[in-house]
Amino acid sequence: MKAQEIILEPIMTEKSYAGFPNKVYTFKVNVNANKVEIKKAVEELFEVQVARVNTVNCTGKEKSRNTKKGRVTGRTSDYKKAIVFLKPESKAIAFFESLN
Repeated sequence: MKAQEIILEPIMTEKSYAGFPNKVYTFKVNVNANKVEIKKAVEELFEVQVARVNTVNCTGKEKSRNTKKGRVTGRTSDYKKAIVFLKPESKAIAFFESLN
């Protein structure tokens, strides 16, 4: 897989914003990607040095809505989240630094 296929999008939450000063970043990644592939993809895309990667498989939530024909239920899709820790001597990712 290419690096663009592995890293899908950044996850922007209050908890992920708290990690920016410590060079900890959170990404939504391909479900089939492993930690080694994620590490190589982040290093290639952002030109940084990655210390370690933690991954979490997140299950989709059940959603329901009311319509004229009755109640309709469904699920959001499952996804994988990667928490990337950079080395202290590595530069920060410029995209995230512009958000502070």
